[in-house]
Amino acid sequence: MNRFLDIRPYFNRMGFAFRALESRNFRLFFYSGMASLIGTWIQNLALGWLVYRLTDSAFYLGLVGFAGQIPALFLSPIAGVYADRVNRRKMLIITQTIPMLLAFLLAGLVYTDQIHIGLLMVIVVINGVAISFDTPFRHAFLLEMIGDRKLLTNAVALNSTLVNTARFIGPTIGGFLIAFAGEAFCFLVNGISFTGVIIALMSMRVAKTKLVKPGGTILMQLREGVLYTYRFKPVRYMILLVITTSVFGLPFQAFLPVFARDVLAGNSQMLGLLTGAIGAGALTGAFYLATRRSLFGLPQLIRFTAFLFALGLMAFSLSEYPWLSLSLLYFTGFGMIVQFAATNTLLQTVVEEDKRGRVLSFYSMSFMGFTPLGSLLLGVLAEKITVPYTILLSALMCLGAAFLFSRKTSFIRKELKLIQ
Repeated sequence: MNRFLDIRPYFNRMGFAFRALESRNFRLFFYSGMASLIGTWIQNLALGWLVYRLTDSAFYLGLVGFAGQIPALFLSPIAGVYADRVNRRKMLIITQTIPMLLAFLLAGLVYTDQIHIGLLMVIVVINGVAISFDTPFRHAFLLEMIGDRKLLTNAVALNSTLVNTARFIGPTIGGFLIAFAGEAFCFLVNGISFTGVIIALMSMRVAKTKLVKPGGTILMQLREGVLYTYRFKPVRYMILLVITTSVFGLPFQAFLPVFARDVLAGNSQMLGLLTGAIGAGALTGAFYLATRRSLFGLPQLIRFTAFLFALGLMAFSLSEYPWLSLSLLYFTGFGMIVQFAATNTLLQTVVEEDKRGRVLSFYSMSFMGFTPLGSLLLGVLAEKITVPYTILLSALMCLGAAFLFSRKTSFIRKELKLIQ
């Protein structure tokens, strides 16, 4: 057979990319999580559109983003301590049930026209508290779930694929649902979508894990985790990059309704396309990571994608053409998810097992807890210099962080022994 026509290597590569699905538990998590996350992205899109419809204010878009994620800044580190001490699966069932009930409540309030911005803020904060515990526990539970360290790297990448498939599909569906059925229906769909993942968690067969016996108070264990993260320099440099990107880069997503309606002269469907373009790029990046066979080159990949994200965001802030904006968001999404997922992969692999929950909680806090501070800051700034110029300034800050990280790449490779 002509070697140019032989497609078997491509099918083998695709099979290798999904090898973590050999785990029954991970299959349950993957497929049920897909439905749940599609519902979450439908709700996220509807929430942003609802806020902008109620207030006509970019500041309130930033404020709602702040309210939903600020609990993570304070609660994620504490959640990380508990993730090393208590049953992770039972906690995840609780942290999935609370957002489900809130979604049903939100659907009822919007359908009966009882919603207002103050009440919406309260619901968003409560949801943020649940997510603050859910994310560190979910990251820490991953190895326990699959039960095979050899599958861990691929499971992290497939988890990113899962999130970004939903990011790609959910907003596109959400844009049409808002236009034809309204925001309340979107919230109802999200509430229903949680049932699958709750059933999946209850159905998993997980080997009993020896939990860490408390060797001190919560604050003492929290301090131990902070010192370990700070003194382990490769971990410190990666988390500092994630924090900077989260403060100045990730909040741009909260302002997409402004670009959709005011810059690109579109509607909710345009908003869905913009968010979907980010998801398409992120999905491509996550699948690329899933096909990698080793950790070699990950620090350089983080460096490259940090630059790609910053430059893509910079160009997007200046674009006034829908086709160009969609193309730029594709590359921005690719850079964003590969940077974060590659960092997550390295952290999952190199940290000590008894500190996994705490270190991963700091990672979660980095992109969840600091992003709302950026949302609030950029929301205030956008009222003064307009949203496009605010995002341009943010992209320049991310570019500076990428330059600083690039100076540490060689050190990280040597320290983690990632040199072939």
